[in-house]
Amino acid sequence: MVDVQIARRGVRDAALLDAMRTVPRERFVPDGLAEFAYEDGPLPIEAGQTISQPYIVAAMVEAAEIEPGSHVLEVGAGSGYAAAVLGQVAGRVVAIERHRELARSACARMSDLGYDNVDVREGDGTLGLPEEAPFDAILVAAGGLEVPDALQRQLKIGGRLVMPVGGPDVQTLCKVTRVAKDRFEQESLGAVKFVPLIGAQGWPEDGRRAASDHRPGASRKLTLPEMIGEAAEPLPDFDDPAFGRLFDRYADRRVVLLGEASHGTSEFYRARAAITRHLVAHHGFTIVAVEADWPDAATVDRYVRHREPRAGAEKPFERFPTWMWRNTDVQALIHWMREHNAGVAEMSRRVGFYGLDIYNMSASIGAVLDYLDRVDPEAAKVARERYGCLTPWQKNPATYGRSALNRGYAECEQAVIEQCQALLQKRLEYAERDGEAFLDAAQNARLIASAERYYRIMYYGGAESWNLRDTHMFETLQHLLDAMGPNAKAIVWAHNSHIGDARATDMGQTRDELNIGQLCRETFGDQAGLIGFGTHTGTVAAATDWDGDMEVKRVNPSRRDSYERLCHDSGVAHFLLDLGPGKHEALRRALMEPRLERFIGVIYRPETERWSHYSEAILPEQLDAYVWFDETEAVTPLGPEHHRGVPETYPFGQ
Repeated sequence: MVDVQIARRGVRDAALLDAMRTVPRERFVPDGLAEFAYEDGPLPIEAGQTISQPYIVAAMVEAAEIEPGSHVLEVGAGSGYAAAVLGQVAGRVVAIERHRELARSACARMSDLGYDNVDVREGDGTLGLPEEAPFDAILVAAGGLEVPDALQRQLKIGGRLVMPVGGPDVQTLCKVTRVAKDRFEQESLGAVKFVPLIGAQGWPEDGRRAASDHRPGASRKLTLPEMIGEAAEPLPDFDDPAFGRLFDRYADRRVVLLGEASHGTSEFYRARAAITRHLVAHHGFTIVAVEADWPDAATVDRYVRHREPRAGAEKPFERFPTWMWRNTDVQALIHWMREHNAGVAEMSRRVGFYGLDIYNMSASIGAVLDYLDRVDPEAAKVARERYGCLTPWQKNPATYGRSALNRGYAECEQAVIEQCQALLQKRLEYAERDGEAFLDAAQNARLIASAERYYRIMYYGGAESWNLRDTHMFETLQHLLDAMGPNAKAIVWAHNSHIGDARATDMGQTRDELNIGQLCRETFGDQAGLIGFGTHTGTVAAATDWDGDMEVKRVNPSRRDSYERLCHDSGVAHFLLDLGPGKHEALRRALMEPRLERFIGVIYRPETERWSHYSEAILPEQLDAYVWFDETEAVTPLGPEHHRGVPETYPFGQ
């Protein structure tokens, strides 16, 4: 937490960093949330309050310039975590909390942990503690419309006060320095979001806006949701040709990346399908590359491009999560692609369906061996020996990662790399026989080498496994574009967490994670279009645990401090929001303040949604456009009743 989330973001005070390494944050959160204690986000505590994000605690303490021996007042003690950190740096800390239950539990924690220089009291923090004044520093962990005069007057000359100032939705972290008896200097430290400061010199208990906030002319200024509503381009029905035409602005891009905020929302699939059909039919896109395993997608590709099925191929998309690609919306797109290709005589101009992902090691091994059996039996024998060490784990490759930790870090790495190199060295020879088949086999060999490493490192956590996966997916996309020629254009279907630029999210800023969107921007520049999707509420197809059963779950309404809530409050039910430079510049500037964004994958746990499904982002830097559906429905998984009578060549045949 300290190294990645705090020090890396610019906090340099060595004593403060040591203090945050020392104080056990899990002791200050409810038992059920202990696993999230060291995540970079606020957490709920009793009385409807929160424990602040670790980085914000550090930023406020550093700004207050706490020194050994300092006399410090904290307003809004909450769980007591910030007061405990302060106590490791300062001489004496007095903390005020207006909620009796919080004050008592915080006091008990200080006693249990032996922090005898921290005194927690119950009271109105907006009035401070005149009997304890003056203070070297005052920190206020709640937002007010202005800095309470009582608190400023309790600072020493030269003392510092740090608190959020602003309305309930937008606040700025301010630093006030008392430079003389009646003179105070104020400095802005950036945008923040805190609970309201309630008390005699703060917000009233019922949260009503103070009369002084009604400034002349303020009512004429558009709110941020109103600005979104004005810029929003309403979306027609999916089957209306006008839907696809809205995306003509991206028709000249080399790569158009289409996201989704969940892996189980029908509107996201249907919208991406409508955009894809338009770009393929009218603008020459021939590659549809999806967040799916290469071997599974290759079976679909043979179907849509009217190629013979590979003998003995496994049925595609039978591994968890089956509903992600075995659903009625994908089925409809595959039918359309096959019908479209029926009218295209030249194979190279037909639109193909390709997988970018890394997981299906078993099917990839089978595809490489099958190909080598046909074109080079001797090479197939060598490959079987090299892949032999992987076979015990093919059906559950994650267990290979556990075994490799015990048997040696690079147990199979060299063998699979050698096999990949051996296959690629014969590229010209193989390509003369069957270029299409070579592309398939070569990509499977690359996948095996990447997957072997992925399943080893996934147990170490951190950014390495994520980066390996997204780099593999990006390199697969590059191989496809290279194979199809300099004029080839691709459409990518993947989650927002993959297609949005990671550098504009805390993925890249605090966890050193990259993604396809970032790599496409770095490689293709403005020839890459990044389009994200979002929703406020509805239903979603998801599981509770990995490899669990699919459930149709109710999506919680979006949080008040999220981009999704701004879109919901715009009052426009479904729209395209162009975030490109030169478009709606006032809105882009207003949206540049970091906010929460929701990410639901194949797992959805509504009960822990804030910590397991929200991440901080800067939307206009993350995406070129945002497609919004206020209320959405879960995808419909395919069952036998949906494709009875379809020939065996159909990818989803049973």
